[in-house]
Amino acid sequence: MKRLTRFLLLAALPLSLGRAAEQPASTEPAKSAKAAGNTSDLFGDSVVAKGKTFEIKRSQLDDEVIRLKSNAAAQGRAVPPEQSAMLERQVLDQLIQIQLLMSKATEADKTSGKELAEKKLQEVKTQLGSDEVFDRKLKAEGITRAQLLAKWTEGGTAEAIVKRELKVNLTDDEAKKYYEDNPSKFEQPEMVRVSHILFSTKDPNDANPDPSQKKDIPEDQKKAKRKQAEDVLKQAKAGEDFTKLVKEFSEDPGKAQNNGEYKFSRDDPFVPEFKAAAFSLTTNQISDIVTTLFGYHILKLWEKIPAKKESLAGADTKTIYRKPDGSNITIREILSDDSLRKQFPEYIQNLKKEANVEILDEKLKAADEAPAAPNIPPPRPSAK
Repeated sequence: MKRLTRFLLLAALPLSLGRAAEQPASTEPAKSAKAAGNTSDLFGDSVVAKGKTFEIKRSQLDDEVIRLKSNAAAQGRAVPPEQSAMLERQVLDQLIQIQLLMSKATEADKTSGKELAEKKLQEVKTQLGSDEVFDRKLKAEGITRAQLLAKWTEGGTAEAIVKRELKVNLTDDEAKKYYEDNPSKFEQPEMVRVSHILFSTKDPNDANPDPSQKKDIPEDQKKAKRKQAEDVLKQAKAGEDFTKLVKEFSEDPGKAQNNGEYKFSRDDPFVPEFKAAAFSLTTNQISDIVTTLFGYHILKLWEKIPAKKESLAGADTKTIYRKPDGSNITIREILSDDSLRKQFPEYIQNLKKEANVEILDEKLKAADEAPAAPNIPPPRPSAK
């Protein structure tokens, strides 16, 4: 589902940190605009756009565009040269939007933005598993923690401003209509809740931030891992406390946050062998050793959660979609975001008029008539 912060793109433009479990990332830091030889080095740092209270320089625009292109290329979505001009214009518009919105920020908005950014930072760190992996990912993306937090704070502040400035009035009839028109969004499939012990066969010294892309350890080390897994399996089947075994032996980076426990459906993005094993177990049953691309697993099924349909409870009815913190998105959140997105273009246009915004670069003015730029949305966190 598209969230409001996915409409206010600037805060997420340079980042694919949330995609660590989905795709490999570039292992080369993004080049700065200066390193790439931008035009400001040759002709001075010209002003490409301005308003009553702000100016946007060529170097600012180049830095954002270069970072975005580098990020897109790392995800296999390179920007064709003929669409570069329109992409520049889109990025410039987003830079202007942030400037206009920040001029409306109250202290409460800034506080809210900072809280949202810190929460998001913690969620991403948790997904990646450790500070070490997180720092490697930042380095690969060519951004520091301070820069990342500043951008996400801007995005969170912008979201708070828009929600405060634009009004949304939802009725029970609107919520009911959405519920009746979208039955599949309230049908929770069968799920399982399992814990697992992972004996990793990936090289711990491989710096690739994507765990699935790390090199395998040598065969003799794999045999040792397999033997260790067999020994721990005997302990588990003899009645040892499974959670204790997870804490002692599992090499899953997420165990510090979840004790190796996951809840998922057949449609969620888990490796097939792991998913098949989980759904084959009965309550409290312990699996045999399951081999995946990550290594050797021992699973224990805690419960199977039957499929169900969420009952209508007005605008606060939960959908099957989950946020990164694990909570379910409600009808209220979906319809509120839809309403805000519809109101936003007119609202931002009025702010531009009030601020006397001007595009000073002739090529960027002309980009309005260029072919549409590729749709490169900001990354969203993995469902895992």
